Amino acid sequence: MRFIQSFLCRISFTPESRKSNQFLRLLMVIFSALVLTLLSTPCSAVPAATSALTLDDAVRLGLEKSRTLAIARLDRDMAGQKIRQTWSTVLPQITTGVTYTRTLKPSVLLLPLDSGFPSGELKTSSDNAARASIDVRQPLFNAAAFAGIRAASLVRKISDEAYRGAEATVVTDIKLAYFDVLISQEQVTLIEQSILRWEQSRKDTRAMFRQGVSADIDTLKAYLSVENLRPDLLQAQHRVAISMTKLKNAMGIAVDRPVLLSSPLKPLISQLPMDLGTAYREALDARPELRQLTFQVEAEGENINVARAERFPLLSAFGSIESQTAFNDGVRVADSKWPSSASVGLQLSMPLFTGYRISSQVEQAKIGQLQTRTRLEDLKATVQAELEIRLSNVQDSKKRIEVQSKTISVAERSYKISALRFKEGIGSRLELTDAELQLNKAKTNYSQAVYDNLVAITQLEKALGRSGLLR
Repeated sequence: MRFIQSFLCRISFTPESRKSNQFLRLLMVIFSALVLTLLSTPCSAVPAATSALTLDDAVRLGLEKSRTLAIARLDRDMAGQKIRQTWSTVLPQITTGVTYTRTLKPSVLLLPLDSGFPSGELKTSSDNAARASIDVRQPLFNAAAFAGIRAASLVRKISDEAYRGAEATVVTDIKLAYFDVLISQEQVTLIEQSILRWEQSRKDTRAMFRQGVSADIDTLKAYLSVENLRPDLLQAQHRVAISMTKLKNAMGIAVDRPVLLSSPLKPLISQLPMDLGTAYREALDARPELRQLTFQVEAEGENINVARAERFPLLSAFGSIESQTAFNDGVRVADSKWPSSASVGLQLSMPLFTGYRISSQVEQAKIGQLQTRTRLEDLKATVQAELEIRLSNVQDSKKRIEVQSKTISVAERSYKISALRFKEGIGSRLELTDAELQLNKAKTNYSQAVYDNLVAITQLEKALGRSGLLR
């Protein structure tokens, strides 16, 4: 910007040239306006700075940006408004209204001929009429309304548990997507390390071939070993890109936002119950789905009370204040009279026979509660079976991590010995190839075991009803 301003300031014209070069002046004005427009327009092509995210950062950001949680929060707000609505059945209802009537053809009262009116007609309506009133109604006894309020309070608890469940699902999805990216990146690293080992082996093979120690076929095999790994590398890199896209979508951020994961692929340290009984008791107390159905059973019980309460009488108090006027054309509104009236009263109503409607509603509410209780028992059995599977997965992954961590050190030592033997001409290409495959397999199995451990712990935490938030 400073360069362009200094460039424009250096351009000057003499009076004679200004008169003879109007076209050039016009071009300079257009050029200046174009440059200023381009400079004031934000450049959308500039990529955002790369964000380095730990696992906790990804979870925190996902909780802020997740569209699923935004919908869950709206559902919870909706439940709060429904509770307010239920209170309206026991609060006073106040209404007001104003009515204005313009008489187009007056009302006529027919009178006897000897009444003193020659025409026998008496106009009983004025040209203009108005009425204003305020009505108040207050329920005094409504058993169904109070039972509905108790049921609505349980609905709020149900919505809170639903939000907890949605939050746990979002956190679990983000963690699993994060681990998918880590294992994909680890696979890329392992393939790159394998390529580097084969590249070094190819160099050693060439040197040995020049010395007459190795055959030409060995150099070709070394070359093919490197080139055959390149498609695997491309596929692994593609899996990283796909996994990263899924992670960004789970977090609720733009897919074109550069993200760098800083948490390593290593086992988590988490306090988890190792026996089924302890895990099941924890899940019964904390799992959102179980708590939801528990509150639902209570709400169904209140629905039974609501249905039964329709047999009881309804008692309400009411009051009304009214003012009205009527006047003909030519009379000012201020000069017209506005007489007022007021009244209060009680209203009692009680159903005597409803065609078995109330008894049917009561039975329906009982059946609904029984269905919910059955679903609750079925969910408890499902949770118990799920916990047993999750615990088994955690224990299995831990054992595999212990085994594979020892296998890696043995495989690395075996590869070093085989590479040294091949370099000195006392080992075979087959021996080196087998050692390299064993080393790559050991590292791959270890990474997979760590990944399985992370996934198993995350799924177990969700099965226990833990939020899975920051530790």
